[in-house]
Amino acid sequence: MGRKSVESLDTCTRKSGILLHPTSFPGTFGIGDLGPAAYAFIDFLAKAGQKLWQVLPLGPTGFGDSPYQAFSSFAGQPLIISPEALADMGLLAEEDMEPKAWEPSKIDYGPTIIYKMELLRKAFSRFEKLKEDPLKLREAFLAFQKEHKEWLQDYALFMAAKDAHGGVMWTEWDREIAFPTKEAKAKWLDLLQREVEFYSFVQFIFFKQWFSLKAYANERGIEIIGDIPIFTAFDSADVWANKELFYLDEDGYPLVVAGVPPDYFSETGQLWGNPLYNWEIHKETGYRWWIKRVASTLHMVDYLRIDHFRGFEAYYAIPYGAENAVHGEWRKGPYKDLFYAFQKALGEKLPIIAEDLGVITPEVIALRDEFGFPGMKILQFGFDNIDENPFLPHNFVPHSVCYTGTHDNDTILGWYQKASLESRDKVNAYLNTDGREISWDFIRACFGSVSEMAIVPLQDVLGLDSKARMNTPGTTSNNWQWRYTQDMLSDYIANRLRGISVLYGRTER
Repeated sequence: MGRKSVESLDTCTRKSGILLHPTSFPGTFGIGDLGPAAYAFIDFLAKAGQKLWQVLPLGPTGFGDSPYQAFSSFAGQPLIISPEALADMGLLAEEDMEPKAWEPSKIDYGPTIIYKMELLRKAFSRFEKLKEDPLKLREAFLAFQKEHKEWLQDYALFMAAKDAHGGVMWTEWDREIAFPTKEAKAKWLDLLQREVEFYSFVQFIFFKQWFSLKAYANERGIEIIGDIPIFTAFDSADVWANKELFYLDEDGYPLVVAGVPPDYFSETGQLWGNPLYNWEIHKETGYRWWIKRVASTLHMVDYLRIDHFRGFEAYYAIPYGAENAVHGEWRKGPYKDLFYAFQKALGEKLPIIAEDLGVITPEVIALRDEFGFPGMKILQFGFDNIDENPFLPHNFVPHSVCYTGTHDNDTILGWYQKASLESRDKVNAYLNTDGREISWDFIRACFGSVSEMAIVPLQDVLGLDSKARMNTPGTTSNNWQWRYTQDMLSDYIANRLRGISVLYGRTER
């Protein structure tokens, strides 16, 4: 896959933008999608003078609905396909899209998944029966299948086989397809032909809609920051089709899993459960799988944030089956070797943002700086206590990205309401505020910082409390559910955001 040339971060002008995942868009189909509300959001960004839109990973989510636990590192999220756009293509009828009584500000994933997949199956049935094809969809679909065959066929077969086995993990499938030979794959591709075709079609539609939206954003001067989780989900096409690239036992189960030791977010650490890479094998292949993964994502976005960047220097290995992340060990990662391979394959100046949070060593800093990647500065972290720390704006460097908070943080208002008296006093003194508009005080500090890029979650722009929090690390329920309603994106907020952006040199007057 190719990607367009992107201005390198070290020469870009000051920019600002909004962090918002597409699932949070408003709409009448139970979950945000790539339809009219997505285009309205781009219009809001343009009106507000914003140049950046940051999303979370865009893959198809599995258990827990987390964007960081996807069924594939290459596929797109079926749930954010727009039914209205499918209707415009002649693949859904008006009666297919009768409104349901969805909660407008919260995603109920169980029934929403059932509903959206039913709509996609109806669209596929109409696609199969097309008599006239003025949009040349069949021709485009065949070209898409050919271009993406290397990952698409494995993903579509994985999903079809998962359905055929009642949705259980691949380690519980018939061994013939759980550990398939080339001949077994061919057999199951034939056996599940229509389902494989369905899942391929869904990906075709996803990418068609995504690139339409991306073009709309780019035409309005808005660039998209994507996100790659460093690890893959165990129950994924990535692991199933590439077992040799991971530390697995003879039955396919992980020997060790990913996580982080006790830290700011959790006293017992975070047990993510992802299988860990066998980096020696990756190196023997010239990091081929990783290069394709990064290239694929950079084709979809303009910049790329790599989650848990420190894991490339050393990663935390936890014995499989452990109850928490307290007892693990640090192991060395591929370090600079991997990024030299990226440069050789993808170019010297990679538009990558390093998520350099957590336990950061001098080696991690050296890795980040060797390749010129900007790190992340989280304002909220600067005031968790009264001590001097690197997250206070007077300690920032220009080659960085400032955030009020991330998807893993509480909203600024929610955090401030729960913060200690000492922390609130420090905030009030540092930002010269009485706290009545604390979210905007943080936005002003973020935009006014020396960081080249400044990103604010939409929840903070809207001044919302903890009820709008996107994710609480270390928990497995009530996450990734927040949505806004269209009336929240007012002209007043757009003009206020533009005013601050102009004031601090992040947009034109």
